[in-house]
Amino acid sequence: MDGLILGLDLCDGYTQMVCDQEERTWTLPTVVCKKKNEDQWLVGEAAFAAALTGDGVMVDKLVKLVMKDGTATIGGIKYGGMQLMAQFLLKVLALAREEYQTDRVKRLLISAPKVDARLLECLQRCADYLGIPKDKVSLISHTESFMYYVLSQKREVWNNQIGLFDLSADNLLCYYEMKVQRGMRQTTVVAEREQMEESFSLDIIKTPPGAKLADKILCSCAGRLLQKKTFSSVFLTGKGFEDLGWAEEFMKLVCARRRVYGESALFAKGAVYRAADLTREKTAYPYVCVCEGRLDSNVTMRVLHKDQENQLVLASAGETWHEAGKEVELILDHQDYLEFIITALDPKKKKTVKLVLEGFPKRDDKTLKVLLKVGFLDERTMTVAVKDQGFGDFFPSTGACVRQEVML
Repeated sequence: MDGLILGLDLCDGYTQMVCDQEERTWTLPTVVCKKKNEDQWLVGEAAFAAALTGDGVMVDKLVKLVMKDGTATIGGIKYGGMQLMAQFLLKVLALAREEYQTDRVKRLLISAPKVDARLLECLQRCADYLGIPKDKVSLISHTESFMYYVLSQKREVWNNQIGLFDLSADNLLCYYEMKVQRGMRQTTVVAEREQMEESFSLDIIKTPPGAKLADKILCSCAGRLLQKKTFSSVFLTGKGFEDLGWAEEFMKLVCARRRVYGESALFAKGAVYRAADLTREKTAYPYVCVCEGRLDSNVTMRVLHKDQENQLVLASAGETWHEAGKEVELILDHQDYLEFIITALDPKKKKTVKLVLEGFPKRDDKTLKVLLKVGFLDERTMTVAVKDQGFGDFFPSTGACVRQEVML
């Protein structure tokens, strides 16, 4: 074996890890505990046990702790969210390393409910501590994991629309929907997530009256979401769907003229399928994938190159927002602004955004050279920075600069 390929579903309630080797799966609560008077860390059920007996101090909700840059004090020592997350992940990865007798991790792809900039930074900084090169650790959203899981199934499973109900240990009910748009030049896969307002605690399904109420809530959601649509399949995942005996009416509704599949480790498996794909020379998913964590629009500019008008692509639909963007030098001719063309998947929604270069020097034609930097704060927010570069020895830079955020 030349290294482990791992997919991790990282949530505040539970974490699931899948190894590409035989699709081995581990599930454990997302908690970490430091034993009293010892430099020993425990995770999962072992952490719960130590905390219950008073042998250690436990910290939970690690994802939220990282995202709000929080801290926890254990034995008089303050630990940052990143430190606690690093300890948790190290112990989780040790399960696979011990199982397969190797320390080398070829690829680690982590799936979380959303791609948060602070969580992404934390995971990248944890890489060295975990003994993994930074460029081999990635973060994707649950929506993207769902997409790759479905695309890894037989084609008849995703010919039409695909739905997914996720009833998680965090007492959240989320609905995902995916559709494949086939075009002459390319196939585009679009997936979206919606968090249901009609959520409920999983504790209520332990009693007959509570189970009946929960079943009714699910039926109401499914009736609204699935009506008047043709589905190839519907998937169910999450701790709430591990036992379906309490959801009889809901199951009758979703199973009517549809294929229905249950997969408890769907997001972790989607992550490991994507992780394995990233190790290949040629992708098994030659599609433009648009979902949470990826751009849904193309960003271009009209430029002249060798007296020919061209479209300069600054970002493309389907790119991950934290990797998208470009840095390019431009020479302006008869204009004191830059104009960006933003084209959504629906061409009718094309728009232009003009950035006026206030405070830039007035120079002769074709002697104003600027550096344009385009980046993204998330899949909906583009950042643009333009700086005067001067023009050789003739015109030194004035240092003039403008910055602007643009909503796609």
